[in-house]
Amino acid sequence: KLVRERGRAMAEAAAAVPTGMSAVLGGDEEALAARLAELGLAPANMNGGGQTVVAGELPALAALAAEPVAGSRVIPLQVAGAFHTHYMSPAVERLRSAVAGVAAHDPSIRLYTNRDGSVVTAGATAVDLLVGQVSSPVRWDLCMQSFAADGVTGIIELLPAGALVGLAKRALKGVPTVAVKTPDDLAAAIDLLE
Repeated sequence: KLVRERGRAMAEAAAAVPTGMSAVLGGDEEALAARLAELGLAPANMNGGGQTVVAGELPALAALAAEPVAGSRVIPLQVAGAFHTHYMSPAVERLRSAVAGVAAHDPSIRLYTNRDGSVVTAGATAVDLLVGQVSSPVRWDLCMQSFAADGVTGIIELLPAGALVGLAKRALKGVPTVAVKTPDDLAAAIDLLE
């Protein structure tokens, strides 16, 4: 129910203003931050390895693509809105109402939040983070730093899969990864677990 409500709430928020997202590869981080502020854009995903996904109104994204930060490349993404930014605030409020009364148990396995890469130990905190994550930047870079610090020995990405393990291969050299894209990939995931 919550996944369905999240999808509907995000779709409605995305429909309010024509927005989108673009991947920015390379370039100086400070120069990119200044350019984003100038254009009214926001970082939505800090993926590490010189990749940041930015989001905002379509004309501003077009301006960034037309005049990117020196040494960077801008790739428009085929998405329906500016996810993980303030444009999703209406969805956050709707989800907050939807989770009221949801009983959450504390995690029985290590659970990292993509808000800052920290470990979440309380179920109620995990629910709060899931709600806030809709309008907060994804910090995959900090998740990977935490994985390295904690000695993670393998990463399995579930459907839809591929993007995160691709980033992890570059940032966490030597850590085996599996992207489960089809049932045929399950054997490799099981092998990695064993």
